[in-house]
Amino acid sequence: MRVDLGPSLAVVLLLLTVAAAAVVRLGALGPPHPVLTAAARAVLQLTLISLVLLAVLRSAGWTALFITVMCAVAVLTAARRLGGLRHSGWLTLAIAGGALPVLLLLVFSGIVPPQPIAVLPTAGILIGGAMTATSQAGRRGLHEWHTRHGEYEAALALGLPPREAVLELCRPTAGQALLPALDQTRTVGLVTLPGAFVGMLLGGATPLEAGATQLVVLIGLLAVEAVAVLVTVELIARGRLGTPRGEG
Repeated sequence: MRVDLGPSLAVVLLLLTVAAAAVVRLGALGPPHPVLTAAARAVLQLTLISLVLLAVLRSAGWTALFITVMCAVAVLTAARRLGGLRHSGWLTLAIAGGALPVLLLLVFSGIVPPQPIAVLPTAGILIGGAMTATSQAGRRGLHEWHTRHGEYEAALALGLPPREAVLELCRPTAGQALLPALDQTRTVGLVTLPGAFVGMLLGGATPLEAGATQLVVLIGLLAVEAVAVLVTVELIARGRLGTPRGEG
């Protein structure tokens, strides 16, 4: 599918942005400026990235560098959600540790062709999933740890090691970060036709080829996000992403 880059595109995007901001404002859902700012950033960033990709996709080396930058941005984004940039090094374990092994498996197995045009978008999907799962698991786990501090102390008093006490509190709630990926995988084809499937069909692939591609994406994301959540919970339990209220 190709989108006409003429004036109509700019008009439609502007109308949609204004409509979204107006709904937020009139519905008292919050201030409208985050919608306007997000839309403006999306336009600027995608324009710049599109120009950069013209050069990046011509070289495997530049593609690898771009994937590294994507991973770094994902880590910094998650770090801002979870208490500051001082956690960036540890969060790299969750995000890169979840996304990169799956990406390498897909490439070296031949499922994803070892070409920049195929590797780069696949990496983006996997890193994005790892980032979201890490942020959600971290926020849920830390919230549970802080708000149930009394239960944490009670577990310690009963002789439970600190790591185990934290895991007992955080693990069930942090695990809920997997629900969006699970729901999307369970309902694929019944509720929605995801982007990879539709994109393959529009690109001329058969429905079976499109379905196989979407399965790789969905199940790959499940593996990536499961690892990211597990590492994030372990980091919380070991005190690498925060300390419970009243300590440290």
